[in-house]
Amino acid sequence: MSKKQQLKTPISPDIQDTEAYMKERIGVNVSYDVGMRELTVLDHKLQIYYVNGLCSSDLIMGIMRNLVEINDFESDKAKAPEIIHNRIVQQQVQIIETLDEAVDQLLSGLIIIFLDGQKTAFAVDVRQYPGRSPEEPDSEKVIRGARDGYTENIVVNTALTRRRIRDPRLRNEMLKVGERSKTDVCVSYIKDIADDGLVDAIKAKIKAINTDGLSMAEKTIDEFILDSKWNLYPLVRYTERPDVAANHLLEGHVVIMSDTSPSAIIIPTTYFHHLQHAEEYRQSPTVGTFIRWIRFLAVFLSIYLLPLWLLFTMEPALLPKELSFIGPNDEGNIPIFLQIVIADIGVEFLRMAAIHTPTPLSTALGLIAAVLIGQIAVDVGLFSPEVILYVAVSVIGSYVTPSYELSVSNKLAKFFLLVVTALFGVSGFMVGVVINILLMASTRALNTPYLWPLIPFNSWAMLQILIRVPVPFSNKRPSIVHPKNVYRQPRPKR
Repeated sequence: MSKKQQLKTPISPDIQDTEAYMKERIGVNVSYDVGMRELTVLDHKLQIYYVNGLCSSDLIMGIMRNLVEINDFESDKAKAPEIIHNRIVQQQVQIIETLDEAVDQLLSGLIIIFLDGQKTAFAVDVRQYPGRSPEEPDSEKVIRGARDGYTENIVVNTALTRRRIRDPRLRNEMLKVGERSKTDVCVSYIKDIADDGLVDAIKAKIKAINTDGLSMAEKTIDEFILDSKWNLYPLVRYTERPDVAANHLLEGHVVIMSDTSPSAIIIPTTYFHHLQHAEEYRQSPTVGTFIRWIRFLAVFLSIYLLPLWLLFTMEPALLPKELSFIGPNDEGNIPIFLQIVIADIGVEFLRMAAIHTPTPLSTALGLIAAVLIGQIAVDVGLFSPEVILYVAVSVIGSYVTPSYELSVSNKLAKFFLLVVTALFGVSGFMVGVVINILLMASTRALNTPYLWPLIPFNSWAMLQILIRVPVPFSNKRPSIVHPKNVYRQPRPKR
């Protein structure tokens, strides 16, 4: 049977044919988690199919209790379908006409009720996905603010967003992606703000995804919908905070959520979106601006500090007399460039080890890093103290970067600058910086310039990047998303 024919398989009025199909298609009585219960209601056979672990047993028991009680209070057998439909006490009951739709809904956590002699079935939403309760994301903590965060349950995630935007024009469109996984993917946007062309383009790209499943959830979606597959820099922003997602929805962005993932995709985004953090908006504008400048400085140092220091070490004549102290007092036993590379890779070893180290052992890992790798390496002459200092500052700057994806990209850019500086000196450093900037300037994510509002230049938007403007004065949505409603607030009367 071809895929096109399979998608049109109708529901047979003979419930035995339906049972045979379900046994063959989804393994009823073979897979332990797929169950079926047969009842008799008004002399009609009725079968209820469910998947253990995806639906609420209490709700299923309540529905079966109501169906069995029909035999005690009703006698009109000719109206059995209408009576059964009326007795399914649940807020979402859908009538379906094909077996393939029944299978898709069943594997999403709904229960399917087939009635002998009928060519339709009832899909009842009793989903209760396993998962954790909303809690603050580890990577996006704030001093003051909401402590809830997205979870692996897409129903909970859309509810967290809806709680913050109670606008009837907020749309949460659910799509299914993956030939085998049938993963629920939600496209969220505000109808009278988001650009229709942007929304349609994103939905078309998601519907065109042709793969077995989304085992890596939102990251797989990211790689399918973006054209630049090998670009160094992240072209979408990930967030686990519903307040951050809500703020971007109000600006005119589109948010994509995937079931089984606590991360939402914000699109379109620029380089400067990855430098924003919720903490800036939880403080006064002055404090928020100060925090932002410190963060910009940290990101700059994470990229350029080590290449610049290496350049000054190789070319001391470039330094004025006042800064002549810059450079290693003791060069150690191996070249400075190799010291930097070894130290930087060693830090990456520690970072990956920390991710995979059980929490009770993390303190021991820190002691090993500080004592063995740090102090002893200096004492034996493997590293000079200045190398340890500048590598540490650079690493701290990468951790200050709000976006983990951007921090990793900046590390690769830093390593590229180190190599060309070590090989070609001043010329290599300058050419490397130009290449890095040109790469970002030529990058586009869904036709969005990556360095906007710097390239192309937009003075008001650039001011808002540099300064955390007070909310009452920030009454325009960013033009880069082409919002249908430009003003966030009513324009002041003159």
